[in-house]
Amino acid sequence: MSRKINFTLFLTSFSETFGLGRKVALGAVIVVSFLILTAVVAFVESAPPSTLTIISGPVGSSYHTNAEKYRLILARNHVKVKVLTSRGSIENLQTLNARSSGVQVGFVQGGMTNGIDLDRLVSLGSISYQPLMIFYRGTTTVEVLSGLAGRRLAIGAEGSGTRVLALTLLATNGITAGGPTTLVDLEAEEAAQALIEGRVDAVFLMGDSASSRIMRKLLHAPEVHLLSFSQANAYTRRFRFLNKLELPKGSIDFGRNLPTQDVYLIGPTVELVARADLHPALSDLLLEAAREIHGNASLLQNRGEFPAPLEHDFRISDDAARFYKSGKSFFYRHLPFWLASMVNRILLVFVPMVLVIIPGLRALPAMYRWRIKLQIYRWYRALLRLERELADSSPEARREQLRRLDHIEEAVHKLKVPASFADQFYGLRGHIDYVRSRLGNGGAK
Repeated sequence: MSRKINFTLFLTSFSETFGLGRKVALGAVIVVSFLILTAVVAFVESAPPSTLTIISGPVGSSYHTNAEKYRLILARNHVKVKVLTSRGSIENLQTLNARSSGVQVGFVQGGMTNGIDLDRLVSLGSISYQPLMIFYRGTTTVEVLSGLAGRRLAIGAEGSGTRVLALTLLATNGITAGGPTTLVDLEAEEAAQALIEGRVDAVFLMGDSASSRIMRKLLHAPEVHLLSFSQANAYTRRFRFLNKLELPKGSIDFGRNLPTQDVYLIGPTVELVARADLHPALSDLLLEAAREIHGNASLLQNRGEFPAPLEHDFRISDDAARFYKSGKSFFYRHLPFWLASMVNRILLVFVPMVLVIIPGLRALPAMYRWRIKLQIYRWYRALLRLERELADSSPEARREQLRRLDHIEEAVHKLKVPASFADQFYGLRGHIDYVRSRLGNGGAK
């Protein structure tokens, strides 16, 4: 009962303050309450998630190693990152594209998107080169892929980008499964060991499925050589997603002069791929981490070369494009992540709401007063017409005029106006009495 009385007092106060009727005031309170509730819900739902799931690659691969680095960096901003392992780029892409996977970000090498719907995925940019390294056994130097025909080749495990690229390049050289060449699907560790033991003649390795430790092991293994792509320029012309990379002489081991000559490699770039609905704040955090992890110089890239908004198979997300152009927003640059997120959401949600409500509340009383005035002026016009007819009217006409006056008075009595219009309301009633007295006096003033 007390709450009902309090609400009634509030509604009456609101009505009189803004010069509104009770129904209009009640409607305004309901609309404003709805807008505030909607803003609160939007504020809560727009908060960046506190968790993120990244799909990487096999344990020990460069993909998995980098994912762990992202996990540590995002933890500084109280975002918990869950790292999932996989067999490589193809599995990453399929998992990202699955609606129910719960994975938001993953590493995908270029050229892996044939037959896959990309509408739900975007790129946050390329983060590194990923060279294809082909190690082979033998006493003769192999300079072209066709030189591996008829041998036993370990081309990578199912689901890895290594296997997809290996099959593509071998097919270009006329080497396919079922022919004289034996194609073996082996994990990187097992393939490297098989090459050292002589069970296979060559292995294809890339960072999505092999660790740098395995590659260093093969570089130092006796009787094992790294294939230099003498046709590197031709491959990059045929396959636009490939890049020509140079491994300088002695860059692996100066003391042992490994490699013993400049080696030319080919490889795609690795893209940081995300679902299109990734929260903008998480996109900024990931790109900031990418600059820290991938921005330094290495054997195959210059300092500051990555991350880069290179658009290949995936479109660059709007949030990533904005980050590359202007960096993090003002609040995220100068405030802790959680506080910047809160301030940013307040500006995005509550400020527009206030900008809508205040003009609306200002306009509502004016519109309501205009409506009330129209009602009062309507009966004033009827009263004026009636008064003009009083000068020359017969007794029968006066009876009709009295009936019309009674109708006007009855209608005016039914009017509901706020207290702010009391003077006009009572003035109208007084003028009705004045016209009635004239009717009683035969129309005399």
